[in-house]
Amino acid sequence: MTGSRPARAVPATGRALPGDRSLRTHPCGTGYPVGVTPFSPDAPARAHDFSLSSADDGLAALGAWRELPRVQQPVWPDERSRAQVFDDLRAAPPLVFAGEVDVLRERVAAAARGEAFLLAGGDCAETFADSTADRIRNKIRTILQMAAVLTYGASVPVVKMGRMAGQFAKPRSADEETRDGVTLPTYRGDAVNEHAFTEEARIPDPRRLWKTYTTSASTLNLLRAFTNGGFADLREVHSWNRGFTSSGVGYDRYEELAGQIDKAVRFMDAIGADFDALKVVEFYASHEALLLDYEEALARIDSRTGEIYGCSGHFLWIGERTRQLDGAHVEFMSRLRNPIGVKLGPDASLDDALRLIDRLDPEREPGRLTFITRMGAGKIRDRLPALVEGVRDSGAQVAWVTDPMHGNTITSSNGYKTRRFEDILDEVVGFFEVHQELGTIPAGLHMELTGDDVTEVLGGTGEIDEEGLTRRYETLVDPRLNHQQSLELAFLVAEMLSRR
Repeated sequence: MTGSRPARAVPATGRALPGDRSLRTHPCGTGYPVGVTPFSPDAPARAHDFSLSSADDGLAALGAWRELPRVQQPVWPDERSRAQVFDDLRAAPPLVFAGEVDVLRERVAAAARGEAFLLAGGDCAETFADSTADRIRNKIRTILQMAAVLTYGASVPVVKMGRMAGQFAKPRSADEETRDGVTLPTYRGDAVNEHAFTEEARIPDPRRLWKTYTTSASTLNLLRAFTNGGFADLREVHSWNRGFTSSGVGYDRYEELAGQIDKAVRFMDAIGADFDALKVVEFYASHEALLLDYEEALARIDSRTGEIYGCSGHFLWIGERTRQLDGAHVEFMSRLRNPIGVKLGPDASLDDALRLIDRLDPEREPGRLTFITRMGAGKIRDRLPALVEGVRDSGAQVAWVTDPMHGNTITSSNGYKTRRFEDILDEVVGFFEVHQELGTIPAGLHMELTGDDVTEVLGGTGEIDEEGLTRRYETLVDPRLNHQQSLELAFLVAEMLSRR
């Protein structure tokens, strides 16, 4: 498998575990890897000739995390079942490939230098039931629209990344949940247990890890089909709005911008420009590497280098609750070749950041490490400068990305977990202000969003109020920006990027 095209993915087997009718799936292939369209001044990045191995001898060291303190891990009641699923996952084809991961590392490095901008978005927690073609298409379409706004409005290439094809588990603040005097284990995402508030549903079931794998494979298959099959062609910029609510400031501004892009495309066509670069779009999959049983089982060895890649997704991150320096997650992730992220909340110290760099990026490799800050609108201007300045002065080459969602979560007076759109905007503005003052690079934006017209976040031009939350509140965990709010945010970021 040589040449400029990435290798074709091997189809996932899609087999179900014995005795488990609820988790049976149809066979699904992982399709073709995303195409490679170079945009940095470096030589074009290409997937390489490689093979991946799951031989136990080379992966044995990955299990060192089991000897360390670990948090946010489910207690599987059936160890025999867990071991069987682990073996099945270890024998299954990888979901992503080393060559794709290497390309993404170069893209993240470009974003850290200010030569591109990283845009990541998707559900707080994916669910098996909502992993449908329509829902996946709408999320991809929303991210493509946001990227078009950023690219055209700020003249910057956009690295597009979905929180998808693996984001089926979530860390929780409590191990148990009580309703009407009944206490049950917390819902930890579809990868672990069910959301229904019954004793049976809340029991952690390791067979759900296999369902996570097959659903991720089918999601990646659709993602690659949409981004390689013409759907993402920039000449379709107008059609991306079909099916969305056709009113609102964000929609109107997008249609105006789409008209400008269309005019530019027609000009390029008139002068005989090559449109091949418009037909295929790079689109990467990311998720929090929370469930270490799953992540270890999907690690593979690259025959080119002997290095270990996490093949559950292109980009993996460590959460704010699991970034303990002596903990299992940092140990495990330090052994992977993927570009990785670490969430940093308002209590993160400069010492924390520098020690994480030493542990996760000892070679100071561009594109290897991303810090995703989640400070809150009221704290980012006070807490972020010391971190950015200290890391800059240390010589480390990290990419700074803002997560304006998690630090701004509130509970409405009518009991809904929500966020204020104005707080989300303010944290993004604060993020850019800090970097402008320090002369550093704001490299990206990481959001929880959906392509559907839900009502989960207060405000925006749709003026969603607390009563409006009741109309279409669908999230099972954290509130997400809807399509209209996502576009509004993209226009704001484009304006700030144009002044960068």
